[in-house]
Amino acid sequence: MPFSLHQGDALSVLAGLPDDCVDSVITDPPYNSGGRTAKERTSRSAKQKYTSADAGHGLADFTGENMDQRSYSFWLTQIMTEAHRLTKTGGTALLFTDWRQMPTTTDALQAAGWLWRGVLAWHKPQARPQRGRFTQNCEFIIWGSKGPIDGSRNPVYLPGLYSASQPSGKSRQHITQKPVSVMRELVKICPEGGTVLDFTCGSGSTGVAALLEGRDFVGVEKTEHYASIAADRLTETVRQTLGQEDMVLAT
Repeated sequence: MPFSLHQGDALSVLAGLPDDCVDSVITDPPYNSGGRTAKERTSRSAKQKYTSADAGHGLADFTGENMDQRSYSFWLTQIMTEAHRLTKTGGTALLFTDWRQMPTTTDALQAAGWLWRGVLAWHKPQARPQRGRFTQNCEFIIWGSKGPIDGSRNPVYLPGLYSASQPSGKSRQHITQKPVSVMRELVKICPEGGTVLDFTCGSGSTGVAALLEGRDFVGVEKTEHYASIAADRLTETVRQTLGQEDMVLAT
């Protein structure tokens, strides 16, 4: 089965999965960022933080965006510890983050047992300029491995810089949706035929990319609305790539 999708709390779902069942963890957790003060970061919804007031779309909100710094660090360490158990030795983890949460994310990755390997950059060409300031047109991907990496198992040469705009118009189905073109490059860190895990999979872009690149996918999404969108996108991708409709495993 090319993919399974679980709707529910990530920690609860991952606890029920077996050891060493995935090759790569590639995920875009809620940043719990966005704001100059702790109050701004913990009192506003994801929609208020990451959507412009004049935005012409009505994308649904999502939960998990109101943790303070210590809570976020504790949660991310917990879930990355569980993800470490699920990943095969030599497997990899990639976590999106922004500049505010980069120190917390690198700490959590290492506290969970991963070997921190570096930082990748996602450049967003359409970022809004700010008068008197540098444009904040990059987000970042912290990556690491579960022990040493055997390059002969997956002999790829991947870039460390990616440039693509966030989906827009009808293609944008999630507030913080990532471009499939970027995700297709990132999933190549997983060996061909391997399995990618995304425990905060949103509208399913990581899974779509994994399927398009010949990888299997395990996704978890807490928000029912977005889990439904992800299920539709993943099923359609399977139809297009394999000529068949596969089962969606939901819990």
